[in-house]
Amino acid sequence: MSPTLMATILIVEDTLSEMELINHYLRESGYIVLNAVTAKEALNKAVELKPDIIITDVVMPGMSGFELCRSLKRHPATTKVPIIVCTSKNQEIDRLWAMKQGADAYLTKPFTREQLLRAVRSVGG
Repeated sequence: MSPTLMATILIVEDTLSEMELINHYLRESGYIVLNAVTAKEALNKAVELKPDIIITDVVMPGMSGFELCRSLKRHPATTKVPIIVCTSKNQEIDRLWAMKQGADAYLTKPFTREQLLRAVRSVGG
């Protein structure tokens, strides 16, 4: 991506403070940011708005981030959108499971601005 055409990133996070932090880091770096509080809302926004990258939490009410990954990868409109799972689950089994569900990168909380941006760049942002 050229600096004049920054990626649009959809953040799926039900904790307001986490959402604000990720928003801040990404906007500060020039990204366009969309927000969703639930996986269901994220699915609708992803299909309608076609973000370049999706960053999702795992533990959310209703549908989990893992289920969201599976749904996004199955939908024709979002099958190619890179997904970064951002979670406090830091066990290797969680990372492997996320990748099996279709995640392209895995970021554990707490993370630094640099770790977040590295994850975004690693999936093409």
